[in-house]
Amino acid sequence: MIRVLVADDHAAVRTGLVLILGGAPDIEVVGEATDGEKAVAMARELEPDVVVMDVRMPRMDGIAATEALRGHSDVLILTTFDVDEYVFGALRAGAAGFLLKNSDAEALIDAVRVVARGDGLISPAVTRRLIARFAERPEPEPLPDLDVLTPREREVFAALGRGESNAEIATGLGMAEATVKTHVSRVLTKLGLRSRVQAAILARESENRPSP
Repeated sequence: MIRVLVADDHAAVRTGLVLILGGAPDIEVVGEATDGEKAVAMARELEPDVVVMDVRMPRMDGIAATEALRGHSDVLILTTFDVDEYVFGALRAGAAGFLLKNSDAEALIDAVRVVARGDGLISPAVTRRLIARFAERPEPEPLPDLDVLTPREREVFAALGRGESNAEIATGLGMAEATVKTHVSRVLTKLGLRSRVQAAILARESENRPSP
């Protein structure tokens, strides 16, 4: 059973999320938080598998809450299409997934399952916006030196950029899923990244820009 904490300051939205997620046979909503500060406190107390986190909340926003929970709970950020700055913040904070608020119930449930099993998730629309915004920067930050990766790690890195799960990578590269997890961990460490979502964005951006 996947244990989920829902954090949103709007009661109607929170109720809707609880109803949707609670209706899934493999998901249990263990708590509701009305702001980021409560989300952090409740996550540390209840130890959910996934925190479904709104961004704009009082007392502590979802970005600060995500940062506070880094290494403790996996966070699925609910974002709106037109607020890219928050997505950047959540990306830097190490969020495990990003989903648009207008996504349907099935997409939300699937996203929680993806994050719970340790895979990253990012809405294709958000990915396109992120890459576009990175490209628009007057002085783009240099890409990490990808030569630090072994050939196998480069293959895993590329697969992350395609949005593949650990299971899909394992099948495609003919290795055990546990081995994939090890490679993903090494890729993140070598490139100084906090999450596989960051790796996916970097992999896609690296296709459009040469490494230094």
